[in-house]
Amino acid sequence: MSMGFAPPKYAQVMTAIQQRIEAGEYAPGDMLPSETQLVREFGVGRTTVVRALQTLAMQGWIEREHGRGSFVKGRPDSAPDRVRPGLTVAEQAESADSVLDVRRLPAPRHIARLLGVEERTPVIARRRVTTQGGQSSAAETLWFPLEVALGTDVDKPEPLRHGVRQHLQAVKHLRFDHITERLTARTPRKEEIELLGSSKPVLGVLATVHDATGTVLMVLDAALPGDLHELQDVYPVT
Repeated sequence: MSMGFAPPKYAQVMTAIQQRIEAGEYAPGDMLPSETQLVREFGVGRTTVVRALQTLAMQGWIEREHGRGSFVKGRPDSAPDRVRPGLTVAEQAESADSVLDVRRLPAPRHIARLLGVEERTPVIARRRVTTQGGQSSAAETLWFPLEVALGTDVDKPEPLRHGVRQHLQAVKHLRFDHITERLTARTPRKEEIELLGSSKPVLGVLATVHDATGTVLMVLDAALPGDLHELQDVYPVT
């Protein structure tokens, strides 16, 4: 990726702890080093360490006990009932009708920030529309750094029959490790209204796909019509 890009500091701390848990260095039940120790080890502020630990706890990697510390739970089990729009889009097979166009464009500010490149850096934008029952059910743009697109077919208009995730893994051995996803209810943009054929509110999905080092492989910007999509989650209460 861009030589000047590094994942946010809290994400670097998270990734290091996750890798140690998966390697068995931190076993289930073990107490993690204290916040003070982690601050010294990673050379970051306490706020950064606290955010990393809070996020790991939310994701199920660790459990925090007030006054005692943080304890390892292990890699969280995947919740099969959870709806994950970002992953669904990444794994979705394409058809000739779904790919609208593929262009090299200067990265808009919000996309550049997520990709970790300077604004207006050339990137690949892959625009798609998904239909369901003859009705447009999603308007999607997949943004790729040129370093990721090089040597693959994501910068070509031909459909990827097995989806973006499988294509990148097969062609460049790039593996998706985690996705940071933000869902918002919003009004559709002008181009989304044209593609979806409706000005009704949409569920906006903005997701960044990372490899195991935290490097961003792809950004997804999608609009899902609010009257066609419903999110449901099932999770334990502890």
